[in-house]
Order: sequence, then C-alpha cells, then structure tokens
Amino acid sequence: MNTITQSTLLSFGQSLYDNEKSEATVAKYVFCVERMIKELSGRELTKEFLLKYRDGLMQKYKPQTVNGNISAINAFLDFCGLTDMRLKLLKVQRQVFLEEERELSKEEYTRLLVAARCRGDERLYLLLVTLGSTGIRISELCYITVEAVESGRAQIRLKGKNRTIILRRELRKQLLAYAAKRGIESGFIFRTRSGRALDRSNICHDMKKLCAQAQVETCKVFPHNLRHLFARVYYGIEKDLAHLADVLGHSQIETTRIYVAASVKTHEKILERMELII
Repeated sequence: MNTITQSTLLSFGQSLYDNEKSEATVAKYVFCVERMIKELSGRELTKEFLLKYRDGLMQKYKPQTVNGNISAINAFLDFCGLTDMRLKLLKVQRQVFLEEERELSKEEYTRLLVAARCRGDERLYLLLVTLGSTGIRISELCYITVEAVESGRAQIRLKGKNRTIILRRELRKQLLAYAAKRGIESGFIFRTRSGRALDRSNICHDMKKLCAQAQVETCKVFPHNLRHLFARVYYGIEKDLAHLADVLGHSQIETTRIYVAASVKTHEKILERMELII
C-alpha cells in the first residue's frame, strides 16, 4: 500500500531544504503535494490516480502551472522511492510574446520610485532600486549586507550555485547612508524594526501600497517583475543572452529567453517593416 502520512510530508519538506532548495520552492512543492494528498482522501496512491489528477489540473490551470505541480509531485515520488510512477511534463511551446498587461515598464517602475519617495518611505524606495538595478531574486535580498555594499559586490549563494552581483556606486552610497542612519553596522540591510530580515509578504504588501499613487496596475507590482524589468533593459543594451543568464543565475538559457520575449506590439512593428503585404 502506498500510503502517505503527515510524517512523510514533513520529511519530504526537510529533504528539499537539505538539498538547498529555496524557501519559496520548498513551500510551493509542499503545497502542491498537500493538495494532491487532499484529493487522494486516504486512498492508495496509484499511477491511475496520478494520471486522473493530472487531467484534472489540465482542466483548471495553464500548462505552465500544471507542469509546476507535476515537478513537485515527481520530486515527492522520487523521495518516496516511487520513481516508476513519475508523470511526464506537458509539452509547452516556448513563450514567444510577453504578456504586456502584466509586465512592468521602465516608466511605471520610475513612477513607483517617485511614489515611494513622496511617501517618505526610504526603505521601500531603496528596496525597489536594489531589486530593479541588480535583477536579484527576492529570496536573495538577504545577501545585500553592509559588508557586501562596502565591497561593491554581493556574493549570492543559492540553489547550489554561486554568482557575484555588482552594486553600482550610487546605489552603494545610498544604501550605506541608509544603514548609518538606522545604526545598522553589519549584516543584512533590509530588516524589520525588530531586526529580522524582511520576508516576501512584507515586501509585496508595501509595494502594492504604491500602486494607486503611481498609477500602476496592481497586477504588475510584485518583486519578480522587477527582475523581469532588469532582464529586458539589460538585454536591450547588451544583446548577450548567455551573459544575461549568468547574471540572473539561470541554469537554463531557455528560462532567460522568456524574460526577454518581445511584446506583441514590437512584433507587429517588425512585421510592418517587412512590407510583405501590398
């Protein structure tokens, strides 16, 4: 009998941490498996059930979301020694065009910065600037320490990979001034009043508060969109996809391609310039 207990699920989560998965990945994987277990309702886990469960996901979610669930489930199956029950990922055509209604433009980003300054929220302003000008993940913000800013380089260690992030002189100057005013002599710069590192929910909540004043749609304002913005602007200057992948810390260059996909409007302009319709 392939029965699943709460203890098994807890051990699975711990194994993900032990394999240096990020907190966000661990939370996502555990959530996906928990949802599957709830659907299982105490029955035996079989390949037949998994196939039906995947079909159900396909009716509710986009292919990318389904594949995210399958990846989590496959990792759980591997952990349980049930590799013969692994599911195949859906074949998804590479994204050619970005979703303009969800992508943050450089102009909108600038309006968010102005709104943060007008509110007198220096921490939020610097947080936006740091994410936007470095392209780091929100989970990598803890590597922006006083020591890193003083040296001009942040050493990012995540998912078993190391990479160096260059911090611009002007950003360093502002971050050090901010740290000095708040008596932060060492360690991470972005922290709560109690001294703990800011978490994702703190940051997302604060960012959303700027939307109305900045006249930016709330669906565009979340930390990862700043990473997408960095990628598009960087690629627009240096057309080197492989180098950009290294800067972002991507293992697969196909992931980087998604970040810099052209907009539908840009593609339409190219088609017009081809003059193949008379």
